[in-house]
Parts: sequence; C-alpha cells; structure tokens
Amino acid sequence: MSEVPRRILLCPGPVTVSDRVRKALTRGDWSHREPEFAELTRAINNHLLRVYREVPRDFQSVILTGSGTCAVEAMLATFTPRTGRTLVLVNGACGERLVRMLEVHGRPHLVVRSDWGQPLDLAATRVLLNAHTDVSHVVTVHHETATGRLNDLSELGKLCVDRRIQLLLDCVSSFGAEAIDVDGWNVAALAATASKCLQGVPGIAFVMARKHVWASAPAPADSVYLDLAAYYQNQHGSGFSPFTQAVQPAFALLAALEELEANGGWQQRRSIYRVRAGRIAVTLRALGLQTVLPPQDYSCAMWSWRVPEGDRFERIHAVLKKRGFIVSGAADESAPPLFRLAHMGDIQESDLQRLEQALRHCFAHD
Repeated sequence: MSEVPRRILLCPGPVTVSDRVRKALTRGDWSHREPEFAELTRAINNHLLRVYREVPRDFQSVILTGSGTCAVEAMLATFTPRTGRTLVLVNGACGERLVRMLEVHGRPHLVVRSDWGQPLDLAATRVLLNAHTDVSHVVTVHHETATGRLNDLSELGKLCVDRRIQLLLDCVSSFGAEAIDVDGWNVAALAATASKCLQGVPGIAFVMARKHVWASAPAPADSVYLDLAAYYQNQHGSGFSPFTQAVQPAFALLAALEELEANGGWQQRRSIYRVRAGRIAVTLRALGLQTVLPPQDYSCAMWSWRVPEGDRFERIHAVLKKRGFIVSGAADESAPPLFRLAHMGDIQESDLQRLEQALRHCFAHD
C-alpha cells in the first residue's frame, strides 16, 4: 500500500497547522468556567493586541466561539447604528455577505458595488457620502478572497478620517500577514479569525475595537449570542465569557500567537507568503496558466488562477487532492472559471517541492 501524502490545505482557510499548534489541542479537558480558562482568555486577548504594534494603546479585544463570519456579524450587530446609515463597499462574495448581515439585522445601509474583480469604487463612494451626510459608518473587506484582491484602503481611510466616519473592517483573511493602518484608515473595529493567517484552528474568532467604541456602542445588539457588549463586560471583568468557548481551539490559538511572535511577527509571515506566492507563480506560468488579477493586486495570502480553456476545476481539484493538496473553486457565480490557491499555513520546503511536482503532473501537456 502506497503511503498517503501529508495533506496540505491551499484553500482560503482553514490552514495546515504546525506540530506545535496541533500538540496544543491535546493540552487537556478544561471547563470554560474555571479560573484557568479566564486567565487563558486574558492571555489570548493580550497577545492579539500585540500582533500589530500600533494597536495596543487604543484597542481592546474579545474572543468568541465561531468562524470569522461569526465575528464579522457580531461586529456589525453590535456597532452599526439603527439610526443614521452604514455604507458598504463591495467587490466580491465576502462583501456581499456584509450586505446580507445588515439586511438581516435591519440596519439602514447603502451599497457601492464594483464589477467582479475590480477595485473598490471610490468615485461612487465620494458621491454617496456627499449626498448622504447621515452615513456614520463604512464597512468593507480588507482581503476579498473571492478573487484574492487585497483592497487598497489608503484613500478610503483618508475619506473616513476627513469626514470622521468610523471604518468597520472585515480582516478575516488579512489579520496576521498584511499591514493594517488603524489610525490612517480610522478603523473603529475589526473582525478576524484564528484559522487563516494566524495559523490556528477553526473555532475561535475575535473582534477588536477602540476603547471609546466599546464604551459607546450605538445600540444593544439584536442578538443574544452575537452581542459583543456581553463578551466585553465579562472578558474584561471576570475573564469569563457569556457562553461556552471552544476550549481546545483556544489552546491552539495561544500557541499560534506565540509561534507568530517568536518567528518575527506579521511582517515576516507576509514575507514568507510572498516568497511562496512567487515560487508557485513561476511554476504555474511555466505551465501556461494565467492569474485572474494583475499580480500586484493580490494579497500575500492567496492568488486566483484561471482554469485553462477546455479544462475543468473539478478535474484540477481531484488530481491535486489525490496528491495531497486541497484548492478551492470560484466563490461567485459571476466569476470566470478559476481556482484559488492560498499560501497560508505550515508549508515546508518538502511540501513546496511536492506541490510543484503535483502542479506539473496536473497541467503539463504531453
């Protein structure tokens, strides 16, 4: 019987984790109501604030059990106003999800949509902001994984600073590996997850917000589980949480944060991902494949590639999976045939060599 290859996740999360993080999952069976877990919660929140040097002085974090989407919805349910309006900038499936959340929670909002694969539409944003002076919050996605685009937020951030509009940011796929300019963009709060660039496991997500935002949330959340005020009051008081936390994924997140810090922080992780991206791109371009976006528009964490004419994503997925690699297809119905290949996770030199061989096997012409 042939040996089963080590499985490497190249989808946009979750990721292949290190032995250190995997071992942390076996730390033991704890009750989330014991003081040891309260201390663990405090430790995780403190480590999260240290990921970005600019953040600790003015932000506080809370963790909650759920996916990154759970954290994003909790952020919107807690911090978007019932009076006034929230403006949503959309250029992919993750952005459309923000709109659905605001609709479900009945929050007044406006939407600026870009064509598929295009940058955020700042011209239309300025027009809407000029016409609707009651917009108090802007919401968008930092890294739109439908395409792999890292949205350039510098001009949007300047608009938010100049007009004193609070930016709520979906950083689910960027936190821990891309620059986040909380002051230059007037970020009021951001949401992210353990299981992408931080290289933890699924089950724990978090929201960071400025201290004054925690102190003056616009209105109580219209959800019991997603009311971040309750998490904040508990975790920054007793250290406990209002509901059962995912204990073992919390162990893994602390180990992942310690690993990130020991290995040079988010800047070094970004550098590692960029090197991987370039190496994989050299292999795929040599095989005749093309990217969906210009390379400079991508996040370090994930690129999207066009499915060659006459080929199918299903075949590509099956061939690569048989050799131990998991890739994802399109997230939008309007997208051209593509596959998404992420660079996150504990990927070793031997894995990259094996991936290059698998890609040649998948796409090489006889």
